[in-house]
Amino acid sequence: QVTGYLDDCTCDVETIDAFNNYKLFPRLNELLESDYFRYYKVNLQKPCPFWDDNSHCGMRDCAVQPCPSDEVPDGIRSGSYKYSEEANNLVEECEEAKRLGAVDDSLSTETRQAVLQWARHDDSSDSFCEADDIHSPDAEYVDLLLNPERYTGYKGPDAWKIWNSIYEENCFKPQNVKRPLASGRGESFIYLTKWVSRVCVEKRAFYRLISGLHASINIHLCARYLLQDTWSEKKWGPNITEFQQRFDEVLTRGEGPRRLKNLYFLYLIELRALSKVLPFFERPGFQLYTGNKSQDAEMKHLLLEILHLAKSFPLHFDENSFFAGNKKEAAKLKEEFRLHFKNISKIMDCVGCFKCRLWGKLQTQGLGTALKILFSEKLIEKIPESGPSYGFQLTRQEIVALFNAFGR
Repeated sequence: QVTGYLDDCTCDVETIDAFNNYKLFPRLNELLESDYFRYYKVNLQKPCPFWDDNSHCGMRDCAVQPCPSDEVPDGIRSGSYKYSEEANNLVEECEEAKRLGAVDDSLSTETRQAVLQWARHDDSSDSFCEADDIHSPDAEYVDLLLNPERYTGYKGPDAWKIWNSIYEENCFKPQNVKRPLASGRGESFIYLTKWVSRVCVEKRAFYRLISGLHASINIHLCARYLLQDTWSEKKWGPNITEFQQRFDEVLTRGEGPRRLKNLYFLYLIELRALSKVLPFFERPGFQLYTGNKSQDAEMKHLLLEILHLAKSFPLHFDENSFFAGNKKEAAKLKEEFRLHFKNISKIMDCVGCFKCRLWGKLQTQGLGTALKILFSEKLIEKIPESGPSYGFQLTRQEIVALFNAFGR
């Protein structure tokens, strides 16, 4: 249980819990189940730009290496010979992870028709993320409700390599601190804590956002864990032991509660972005276009209700403390922020499990969109009530990513 105030904020955990659980989340959940917000276009075929992905569970057509049956020796397939336990485990692991991590890309006929129209309503000016080229033949729409974020069997060194690169290369970490690639659960973030308390508020915030995103993803994997997998049924549910290993104060040597507080910090930043972007969505010309007029109007009404609610939150994070010092230094730091974040969005193309890659890309794009909003405050203030918004624009992709990431 985490309680009390969050660093760098005037807000406390209890205020956020009450506001989110009773007011905001029920409405947000309803919004995310609507057609406009449940379909996300993503290219899961992009190659990893940073290293050759030769892990036994990184692949093109599915979640992890499918271990094609014609490449598996007959003896292993038939089970009639003695064979190494390791080889057998590998096949089983791959088969299981392939099944759990595969992305279901089936869309209904009506959706396909609406989807063709969405492109016309999309006007791109992305800045914080290495956005997928949504016009690429490899990009396809995915139904997020059919592909929930949950445990897929993707774990071990490959999964840690991803998080290691994110922390190592992108968290403004002092050069002289080296951290070995974490093995097992890798609870070796202790040294970062001392460092984090000494750096400027912007760099500290950047680290905390990444840590919060990491905590969020881990919580979803623990909350929807594969508890039972038999031929008759698969049962998903909370895995308390897994959760404790990642977040319990004693087991993580004090680090777990900090990670959870960073999750609240991430929530505050995204909530602040929602409160700031209200003028963009309030314009009469903006519509959540799906082709179903009455539903579109209803969802826009719900969307504005959520944004007004976000604005009414009493203890918002004050982003004016960001980049408030020397103008030249501030501009340099802001650009560093942007490039670091772009890099993180590229690392998502190295995730070996496709379902994890889908949710990783969506959540980094959502956070990138929140940062884009917070850094565009003056442009948003200048948006005309009618007509196009030239200075500030959000694509449908960014809107869907922003709200789904916040929903996570």
